[in-house]
Amino acid sequence: MSLFARSGRLPDTDTAGHTDTEADTDPASAAAAPASAEVPSGPTDAPAGKVGPWRRLRAAPRELRRRYPVAARGVSWGITALAAGLVLFALLMPGSVEYFTARQFLRIPVEPILGAALLTALPRRPRLVLAVVIGAGLAALIVVKSLDIGFNQFLGRGFNIVLDWGLLDDAESYVQDTLGRSGALAAVTGLVTLVVVLFAVMALAVVRLANLLVGHRERAMRGTVVAGTVWITCAALGLTPLQDTPVASRNTIGFVQDRWARARETLADEAAFAEEARKDAFADVPADRLLTGLRGKDVMITFIESYGRAALEDPAIAPGVTATLDERGEALRRAGFAARSGWLTSATYGGSSWLGHSTFLTGLWIDNQNRYRTVTAGERLTLPGAFHRSGAWRTVGVVPGVQYSWPEGDFYGFDKVYDSRDLGYRGPKFSWSTMPDQYALTAFERLEAARKGDRPLMSEIVLTSSHQPWAPLPRMVGWDEVGDGSVYRDIEKAGKDPADVFTDPVEVKEEYGRSVQYSLRSLLEYVQRYGDENTVLVFLGDHQPMARVSGNGADHDVPVTIVARDPKVLDRIDDWGWSDGLEPGADAPVWRMDAFRDRFLTAYGTAPNATRPAAPRTG
Repeated sequence: MSLFARSGRLPDTDTAGHTDTEADTDPASAAAAPASAEVPSGPTDAPAGKVGPWRRLRAAPRELRRRYPVAARGVSWGITALAAGLVLFALLMPGSVEYFTARQFLRIPVEPILGAALLTALPRRPRLVLAVVIGAGLAALIVVKSLDIGFNQFLGRGFNIVLDWGLLDDAESYVQDTLGRSGALAAVTGLVTLVVVLFAVMALAVVRLANLLVGHRERAMRGTVVAGTVWITCAALGLTPLQDTPVASRNTIGFVQDRWARARETLADEAAFAEEARKDAFADVPADRLLTGLRGKDVMITFIESYGRAALEDPAIAPGVTATLDERGEALRRAGFAARSGWLTSATYGGSSWLGHSTFLTGLWIDNQNRYRTVTAGERLTLPGAFHRSGAWRTVGVVPGVQYSWPEGDFYGFDKVYDSRDLGYRGPKFSWSTMPDQYALTAFERLEAARKGDRPLMSEIVLTSSHQPWAPLPRMVGWDEVGDGSVYRDIEKAGKDPADVFTDPVEVKEEYGRSVQYSLRSLLEYVQRYGDENTVLVFLGDHQPMARVSGNGADHDVPVTIVARDPKVLDRIDDWGWSDGLEPGADAPVWRMDAFRDRFLTAYGTAPNATRPAAPRTG
């Protein structure tokens, strides 16, 4: 049996004597004859013994119903119940994992009541067309809500139907890096097949229910009136007996209205943001007034992947991370360095690191792909661009996570960009990360920092070893043993399986914490080993880790730290209120990430008259 199976009328139906002009054409009415009636096993005009396999196949369901009428009736009603269950699931399905509770599905949705009234009133052809359209709409609803679940788990927000389709390519690349090409191909093929089957099944389910309604038209109309009356009563009284969950639901109508409003807001935001990006208080600051407080310094701006507040405050993660910061902080103090730390609220969460990077470097709030495309297509002054425009620094980008051409390098103002293909790595990938952080830093030292030119160096370095799924993880080796990265082959082979770590709620936190410890140790040991009196390090997280690690509803805050040996560098930010050391305190100020560029350019250069940084929030 399938969803094509017909729904027979009940023996006591009160429509037995009713003349229905559609009785000859509706699938539901075809089953009105007694189940024991003789049904020919094939077309009567076919010669005996000449019935083809296709005709026999088409006749098989009728033959089965003739031979096993009770079982056939049970299967038919079971399939009808399944169709109704699928429709109700689509209408009541939440977009977040935490709302998958029994009370969520013990509600009365208004949408099937309205749909039943409309389908019952329509003639056959329009009814079938509308039923297919409704089924396709319900399938699309399940797809979008499933995307909501994934985005809420990984990015801490719902799926944007205008902007986020392009991110599915990045998701496929991530799966390929995690599971390999064959695993990614199997996953994508399976998902596409599942979506196609979903659309077909939902359309058939609604068609089947529509035929059932017409086959029992009078009962269906009475039931619709009763259900509508109950829904209106529950809604009017505001009944919420299930832990503040209202009985009367209009989830789907509200969902569609919300997504329509979001789409309109997104389209309006694009034009408003383009205008905002053109207004830059620092655009006309003369080159000789930019970053005068850092002249002669080698400045490193380093992003640590997924280094968020959870790394310093979650009891399952923080002990190891804070111990690493304490140990490396003491080593840096002995080497003559000091540090100040605060908090920044990232524009992204759980992923889309480039949005956090661009927000930090441009001084604009870039929380979606449209904004990113808009700003990188313009001429906004970035932090690396300010160093470049001053003429006092050579500017370099080290981006080991980039595996293809990266035109944004010109926008940011780099004289030279080193991606994964330029760093000479001959070792294995560690899941998504193309190379260990320690190797990326030694390559930077070999290719740029050790080559003392006629100008100091400003570099942006993106460290990737703490990128999910946090397995397998590299470990520290002697700095003189790093070589071309071949030393990591045995380390990678001995590492944990990413699938095992990623699905274990306890182990995923532990391995995330270890990955952050590794990244911090690599960076801070590098500064201790290679830094001098002219070294200035700015390092921060790009976003919090995904909800599986940081928790549902976690904030978007990340630590940010400035390290220097020259005390004059940190004296310039005395009025920022940051905490001493590598770890921001609970009372350290929390700024939006887009506020940093203007504050930094003001502290280490000259503030334009139009620049008035927003007051920080604390907490």
